Amino acid sequence: MKNFSIVDAHIHLWDLVQLDYPWLNRFPKINRSFSMTDYDDASAGQPVEKMVFVQAECRPSQFLEEVKWVSAIADKDSRLAGIVPWAPIHKGSAVSEILEVFTRNPKIKGVRQLIQLEEDIKFCLRPDFVEGIRLLGQNNLHFELTIAPKHFPAVLKLVEQCPDTRFILDHVGNPKIAARELQPWKTYLKAFADSGPHYCKFSNLVCNADLDRWQIEDLKPYSEVIIETFGPGRLIWGSDWPHALRASSWSRWFETAVSLTGGLSEQQRNDIFKMNAIHFYNL
Repeated sequence: MKNFSIVDAHIHLWDLVQLDYPWLNRFPKINRSFSMTDYDDASAGQPVEKMVFVQAECRPSQFLEEVKWVSAIADKDSRLAGIVPWAPIHKGSAVSEILEVFTRNPKIKGVRQLIQLEEDIKFCLRPDFVEGIRLLGQNNLHFELTIAPKHFPAVLKLVEQCPDTRFILDHVGNPKIAARELQPWKTYLKAFADSGPHYCKFSNLVCNADLDRWQIEDLKPYSEVIIETFGPGRLIWGSDWPHALRASSWSRWFETAVSLTGGLSEQQRNDIFKMNAIHFYNL
């Protein structure tokens, strides 16, 4: 894979001078600004043809400022080919005007609002949230699902109620790798894969493992499930940089992912590390 250009379908950037990120106070290792120059340093030696920026959880009141800031970066660096901002999906029809504005920015491909942090495991089934997700489909935008395994039952009902909206599961549903728990995550993952033509991000396994002592053997049972469940046609690799620095350098996670997909053909790996992202995000 060293000789092939790839697409990194899940990166973050943040500037602590520009915007506020309260959550970073809990993670001193990454509580600083990260720029495109930092990304290039981190990924040095591996050609990255395109990238997708995913919202970095700044204060909700600043989400439009984040879009403006990242769009300006993308205007200067064409490799940043996709943007997935935050939006107040939970406000239902009130989010309609915002989504219409998003559709006028060709770099904006979808929306993410974290479900993982919600204490109410049925949060995503609230009527206004369901309406917001339906509006995404009407505006040709997808939804990025970031959840814990406990949220799958509600998410499966959400997907059923929104047949015209595309979904992609971030971070393979965040299985509890450090605790070596395969179930019920494995069963839920298959149910999600069977629920429609939805995709899955092959990302963030390392941050769900033991942050300081993980080894590739810890990840293999999970990667095997992921590949078997979605197949190489619906998996998309992402670095989750710089969040993943809590557990791994960019290069170590990339090389680990290459190794975990070693049983696939060159074309299948090319799909996971490049072509599937180009297709799903229309890059």
